[in-house]
Amino acid sequence: MLQDIPTPSLREASSCVLETERLTLRRPTLADVKAIARLANDRRIAENTRRLPHPYSQEHAIEFVRAIADDRRDIAFLIEHAHAPVGMVGINWREVDAPELGYWLGFEHWGQGFGTEAARAVIDFFFEEFDLDQLFSGARVANPASRNILEKCGFQWSGVELHRFEALGCSTPVDCF
Repeated sequence: MLQDIPTPSLREASSCVLETERLTLRRPTLADVKAIARLANDRRIAENTRRLPHPYSQEHAIEFVRAIADDRRDIAFLIEHAHAPVGMVGINWREVDAPELGYWLGFEHWGQGFGTEAARAVIDFFFEEFDLDQLFSGARVANPASRNILEKCGFQWSGVELHRFEALGCSTPVDCF
């Protein structure tokens, strides 16, 4: 079944670069694999990210970079600060009518406002480039910092659902926005 995804194509959109006051957001490449694996291989991150396995290896990062290069359902940006990777942010389009904002930051970059700054840039990009009027997101109930990012970006809480987290091996409550 073909999915009707608003123009421009996700492939075109995923090749753009977004810049904020402190950050550059760009498509990850195979040259970023080592940095992505180093940042993502932290249980504290995996426990708060639904699809991130733990441990997270360079092979996982290679698979991820290759998959997003070919996948028309996702837009992913590597977040860079001072030319160094600090995390990832993007839009998951697995459900056409429910695009979802997701993000994670390396632990050493928590609490510096990078998550909010990167999320705002991708939210602005999303609404400028796509003919949709709604974007969804979620944060583990046990992760108030992520919930704060979403609230600062204007998301409104809509309830709690159970979602499966790969690294936890179980479902856990998620605040939905």
